[in-house]
Amino acid sequence: MEAAVQHWLLAQLGTDTDLADLQTRYTRLGTARAVALEVLRERYATLLAQPSAITVTNVVAINQTANLAAYERQIAALEAGDPPAPDEDQQNGPNSIGILLLKGRPRR
Repeated sequence: MEAAVQHWLLAQLGTDTDLADLQTRYTRLGTARAVALEVLRERYATLLAQPSAITVTNVVAINQTANLAAYERQIAALEAGDPPAPDEDQQNGPNSIGILLLKGRPRR
C-alpha cells in the first residue's frame, strides 16, 4: 500500500486505526475506498448492535443516535465518490472532462 493511500485511509478512519489491518484489507479488496467502506460498515454494525440510548435518572444519559447518523453520512459520501481516493483513476471520476463528438442533425 502506498503512503498516499495509507494517509487517505487514516484521514477517513482515524489515526488510531490498525495499519496492519488496513494493509490486509487493502491486499484483499484492492482499493482504498472499499477498505474504508468495509471498516465503516463494521463500526456502524457494532454501534447499531448496542443500545442507542442509556439513561440513569439524575446520573447520566448517553445517546448514540448522532454517531449512527454520522456513520451513515460518511458511508453515503464514500459511496458517492467523495472524497476521491489516491488510488482511483481520476480521469473517469464524476467531475472529469471528456471529449464529446457533436454531429449535426439533418435539416427538415
